[in-house]
Amino acid sequence: MKKMAIVSFQGNMSCFVHALLNVWDYHEKGYEVALIVEGQSCARVADIGSSPQGKLWEKIKDAGLVKAVCKACAAQMDALAAAEEQGLPIDASLSGHAALEPFSSDGFEIVLF
Repeated sequence: MKKMAIVSFQGNMSCFVHALLNVWDYHEKGYEVALIVEGQSCARVADIGSSPQGKLWEKIKDAGLVKAVCKACAAQMDALAAAEEQGLPIDASLSGHAALEPFSSDGFEIVLF
């Protein structure tokens, strides 16, 4: 099975939504998919639910595809509490940030958004 790790860094909503669309597309096509939310995109964790793509976000969360939210960046973007309230996996294993190496070593291809 092919493995894709989609890493969302950009803070604007359209980039975050494109990451989500690709996560769901890969998932529906049978790939093992991991969404890693990093950088300024952590801010979207707090407001994506009320956007037109809120249902897509819920499907991705319900499918367990969100594998890491960067703790340092979520705190910086005032979204750490929102991530915790949603039960998202918080990762601080790389000096406070989400580590990508575990995904690489597990055979995931990494795509940055």
